[in-house]
Amino acid sequence: MRDKSSATILIRPVIPERQSSGVWWGLLGVAAFSFTVPFTRVAVANMSPLFIGSARALLAAALAVFALALTRQRFPRGAQWARFAVVAGGIVVGFPLLTSYALATAPASHGAVVIALLPAATATAAVLRGRERPRRAFWIATVVGALAAIIFAFAQSGGLGHLHWADLLLLGAVAAAAVGYAEGGLLARELGAWQTVSWALVIASPLMASLTALSIAQQPPSGTPVQWAALAYLGIVSAFLGFFAWYRGLAIGPMAQVSQIQLVQPVLSICWAGLLLGEALTWSTIAGGLAVILCAGAAVRVRLSPQTTQPNP
Repeated sequence: MRDKSSATILIRPVIPERQSSGVWWGLLGVAAFSFTVPFTRVAVANMSPLFIGSARALLAAALAVFALALTRQRFPRGAQWARFAVVAGGIVVGFPLLTSYALATAPASHGAVVIALLPAATATAAVLRGRERPRRAFWIATVVGALAAIIFAFAQSGGLGHLHWADLLLLGAVAAAAVGYAEGGLLARELGAWQTVSWALVIASPLMASLTALSIAQQPPSGTPVQWAALAYLGIVSAFLGFFAWYRGLAIGPMAQVSQIQLVQPVLSICWAGLLLGEALTWSTIAGGLAVILCAGAAVRVRLSPQTTQPNP
């Protein structure tokens, strides 16, 4: 469809296009998400993964309903409902449930592999969905950074070993989140960052309420105050407030570039796992962390630098 076609609807972006601020908003979101893996590991120690994955979404949905009603946001229109369903399937249903089940057996440091793969997966989804075309140098930095993050995360969990069913769940969570991030970043440009995650939570709330009730019937939740506090963080911050910053960063974009900031998330997650859960934190953490951060910084720098064009002969 041509830009001048009468059927084309030009929507003025809700969020201004300022790339430098997009990086900082993305970094704030990553900082909030970096506690997700260790806190999920804490919560599933005594409570079922189904309850953790669904209850956190239900808690976030309650906050979303309140925020949408208080600010009198307009309802999505037309095809936006289907797009919100895609976002909900990725970040509200898929990622939380799959990671909750995986972390019931896998340590938090091993779970950080999910975060290590997300930037490359999100960048790929952004290219396919948002039609972004990063430079070759950007992809080189992305691949190197992803490899460094994967090696770093696996090294902290004791080596590659054999493929476990938890790894398959983690890979599924990566794919789900990448699609949800890419589509949510596009919707955030039209409706706003917090509105996007709020509507996704509302759309998924009937399903998550049913799953929460099912999990309670199967295994009534019983946890320590620390475990309930971890669940509260997962619902309020990981599933709601963190996306305010993250989707705002993706909306300012470009998504393929902002997504690379998540390369530092496994470093932060493993550090929190060491501090909060007592998992090993060695000199290799520092070395691997520096490698991941340098690669992420290289990708950001390449994507932000203006492209040069060859003069016409």
